[in-house]
Amino acid sequence: MKLVVQRVSRASVSVGGTPVGSIGAGYLILVGVAKGDTVACAVKAARKIAALRVFSDAEGKMNRAIKDVGGAILSISQFTLLGDVSGGNRPSFIGAMAGPEAEPLFDVFNFELSHTHGIPVATGVFGAHMEVELMNDGPVTIVFDVAAE
Repeated sequence: MKLVVQRVSRASVSVGGTPVGSIGAGYLILVGVAKGDTVACAVKAARKIAALRVFSDAEGKMNRAIKDVGGAILSISQFTLLGDVSGGNRPSFIGAMAGPEAEPLFDVFNFELSHTHGIPVATGVFGAHMEVELMNDGPVTIVFDVAAE
């Protein structure tokens, strides 16, 4: 899985002009599911996100996790994260898992965040054309490539 995690003060997603998800402070996570990814990848990715410490403590150091600050997550599926332009200027998405196989792994990732780690999670609509708005906080952006162990 490839994840782009952005610390935000707020974020929202709409489909066709209709709001479908929004959060206050927390993370906007763009999630790309790659061919070969497994449930173990989704579980590991959720564990890494829950433990990520990029929120400031009383001394101004990035030392607090999302649960420590009462944050939430807006999780957006984005197969284009797996785009490969090494062969030219038009991206190849051959490394992305097909939607029917990827969606259950995206769901596992979100379930783990919300149910196992207790973090509120909002999502967009898998496979839909979405409009995402965010207010970066920092900005702080971390990119994860997560493979099963």
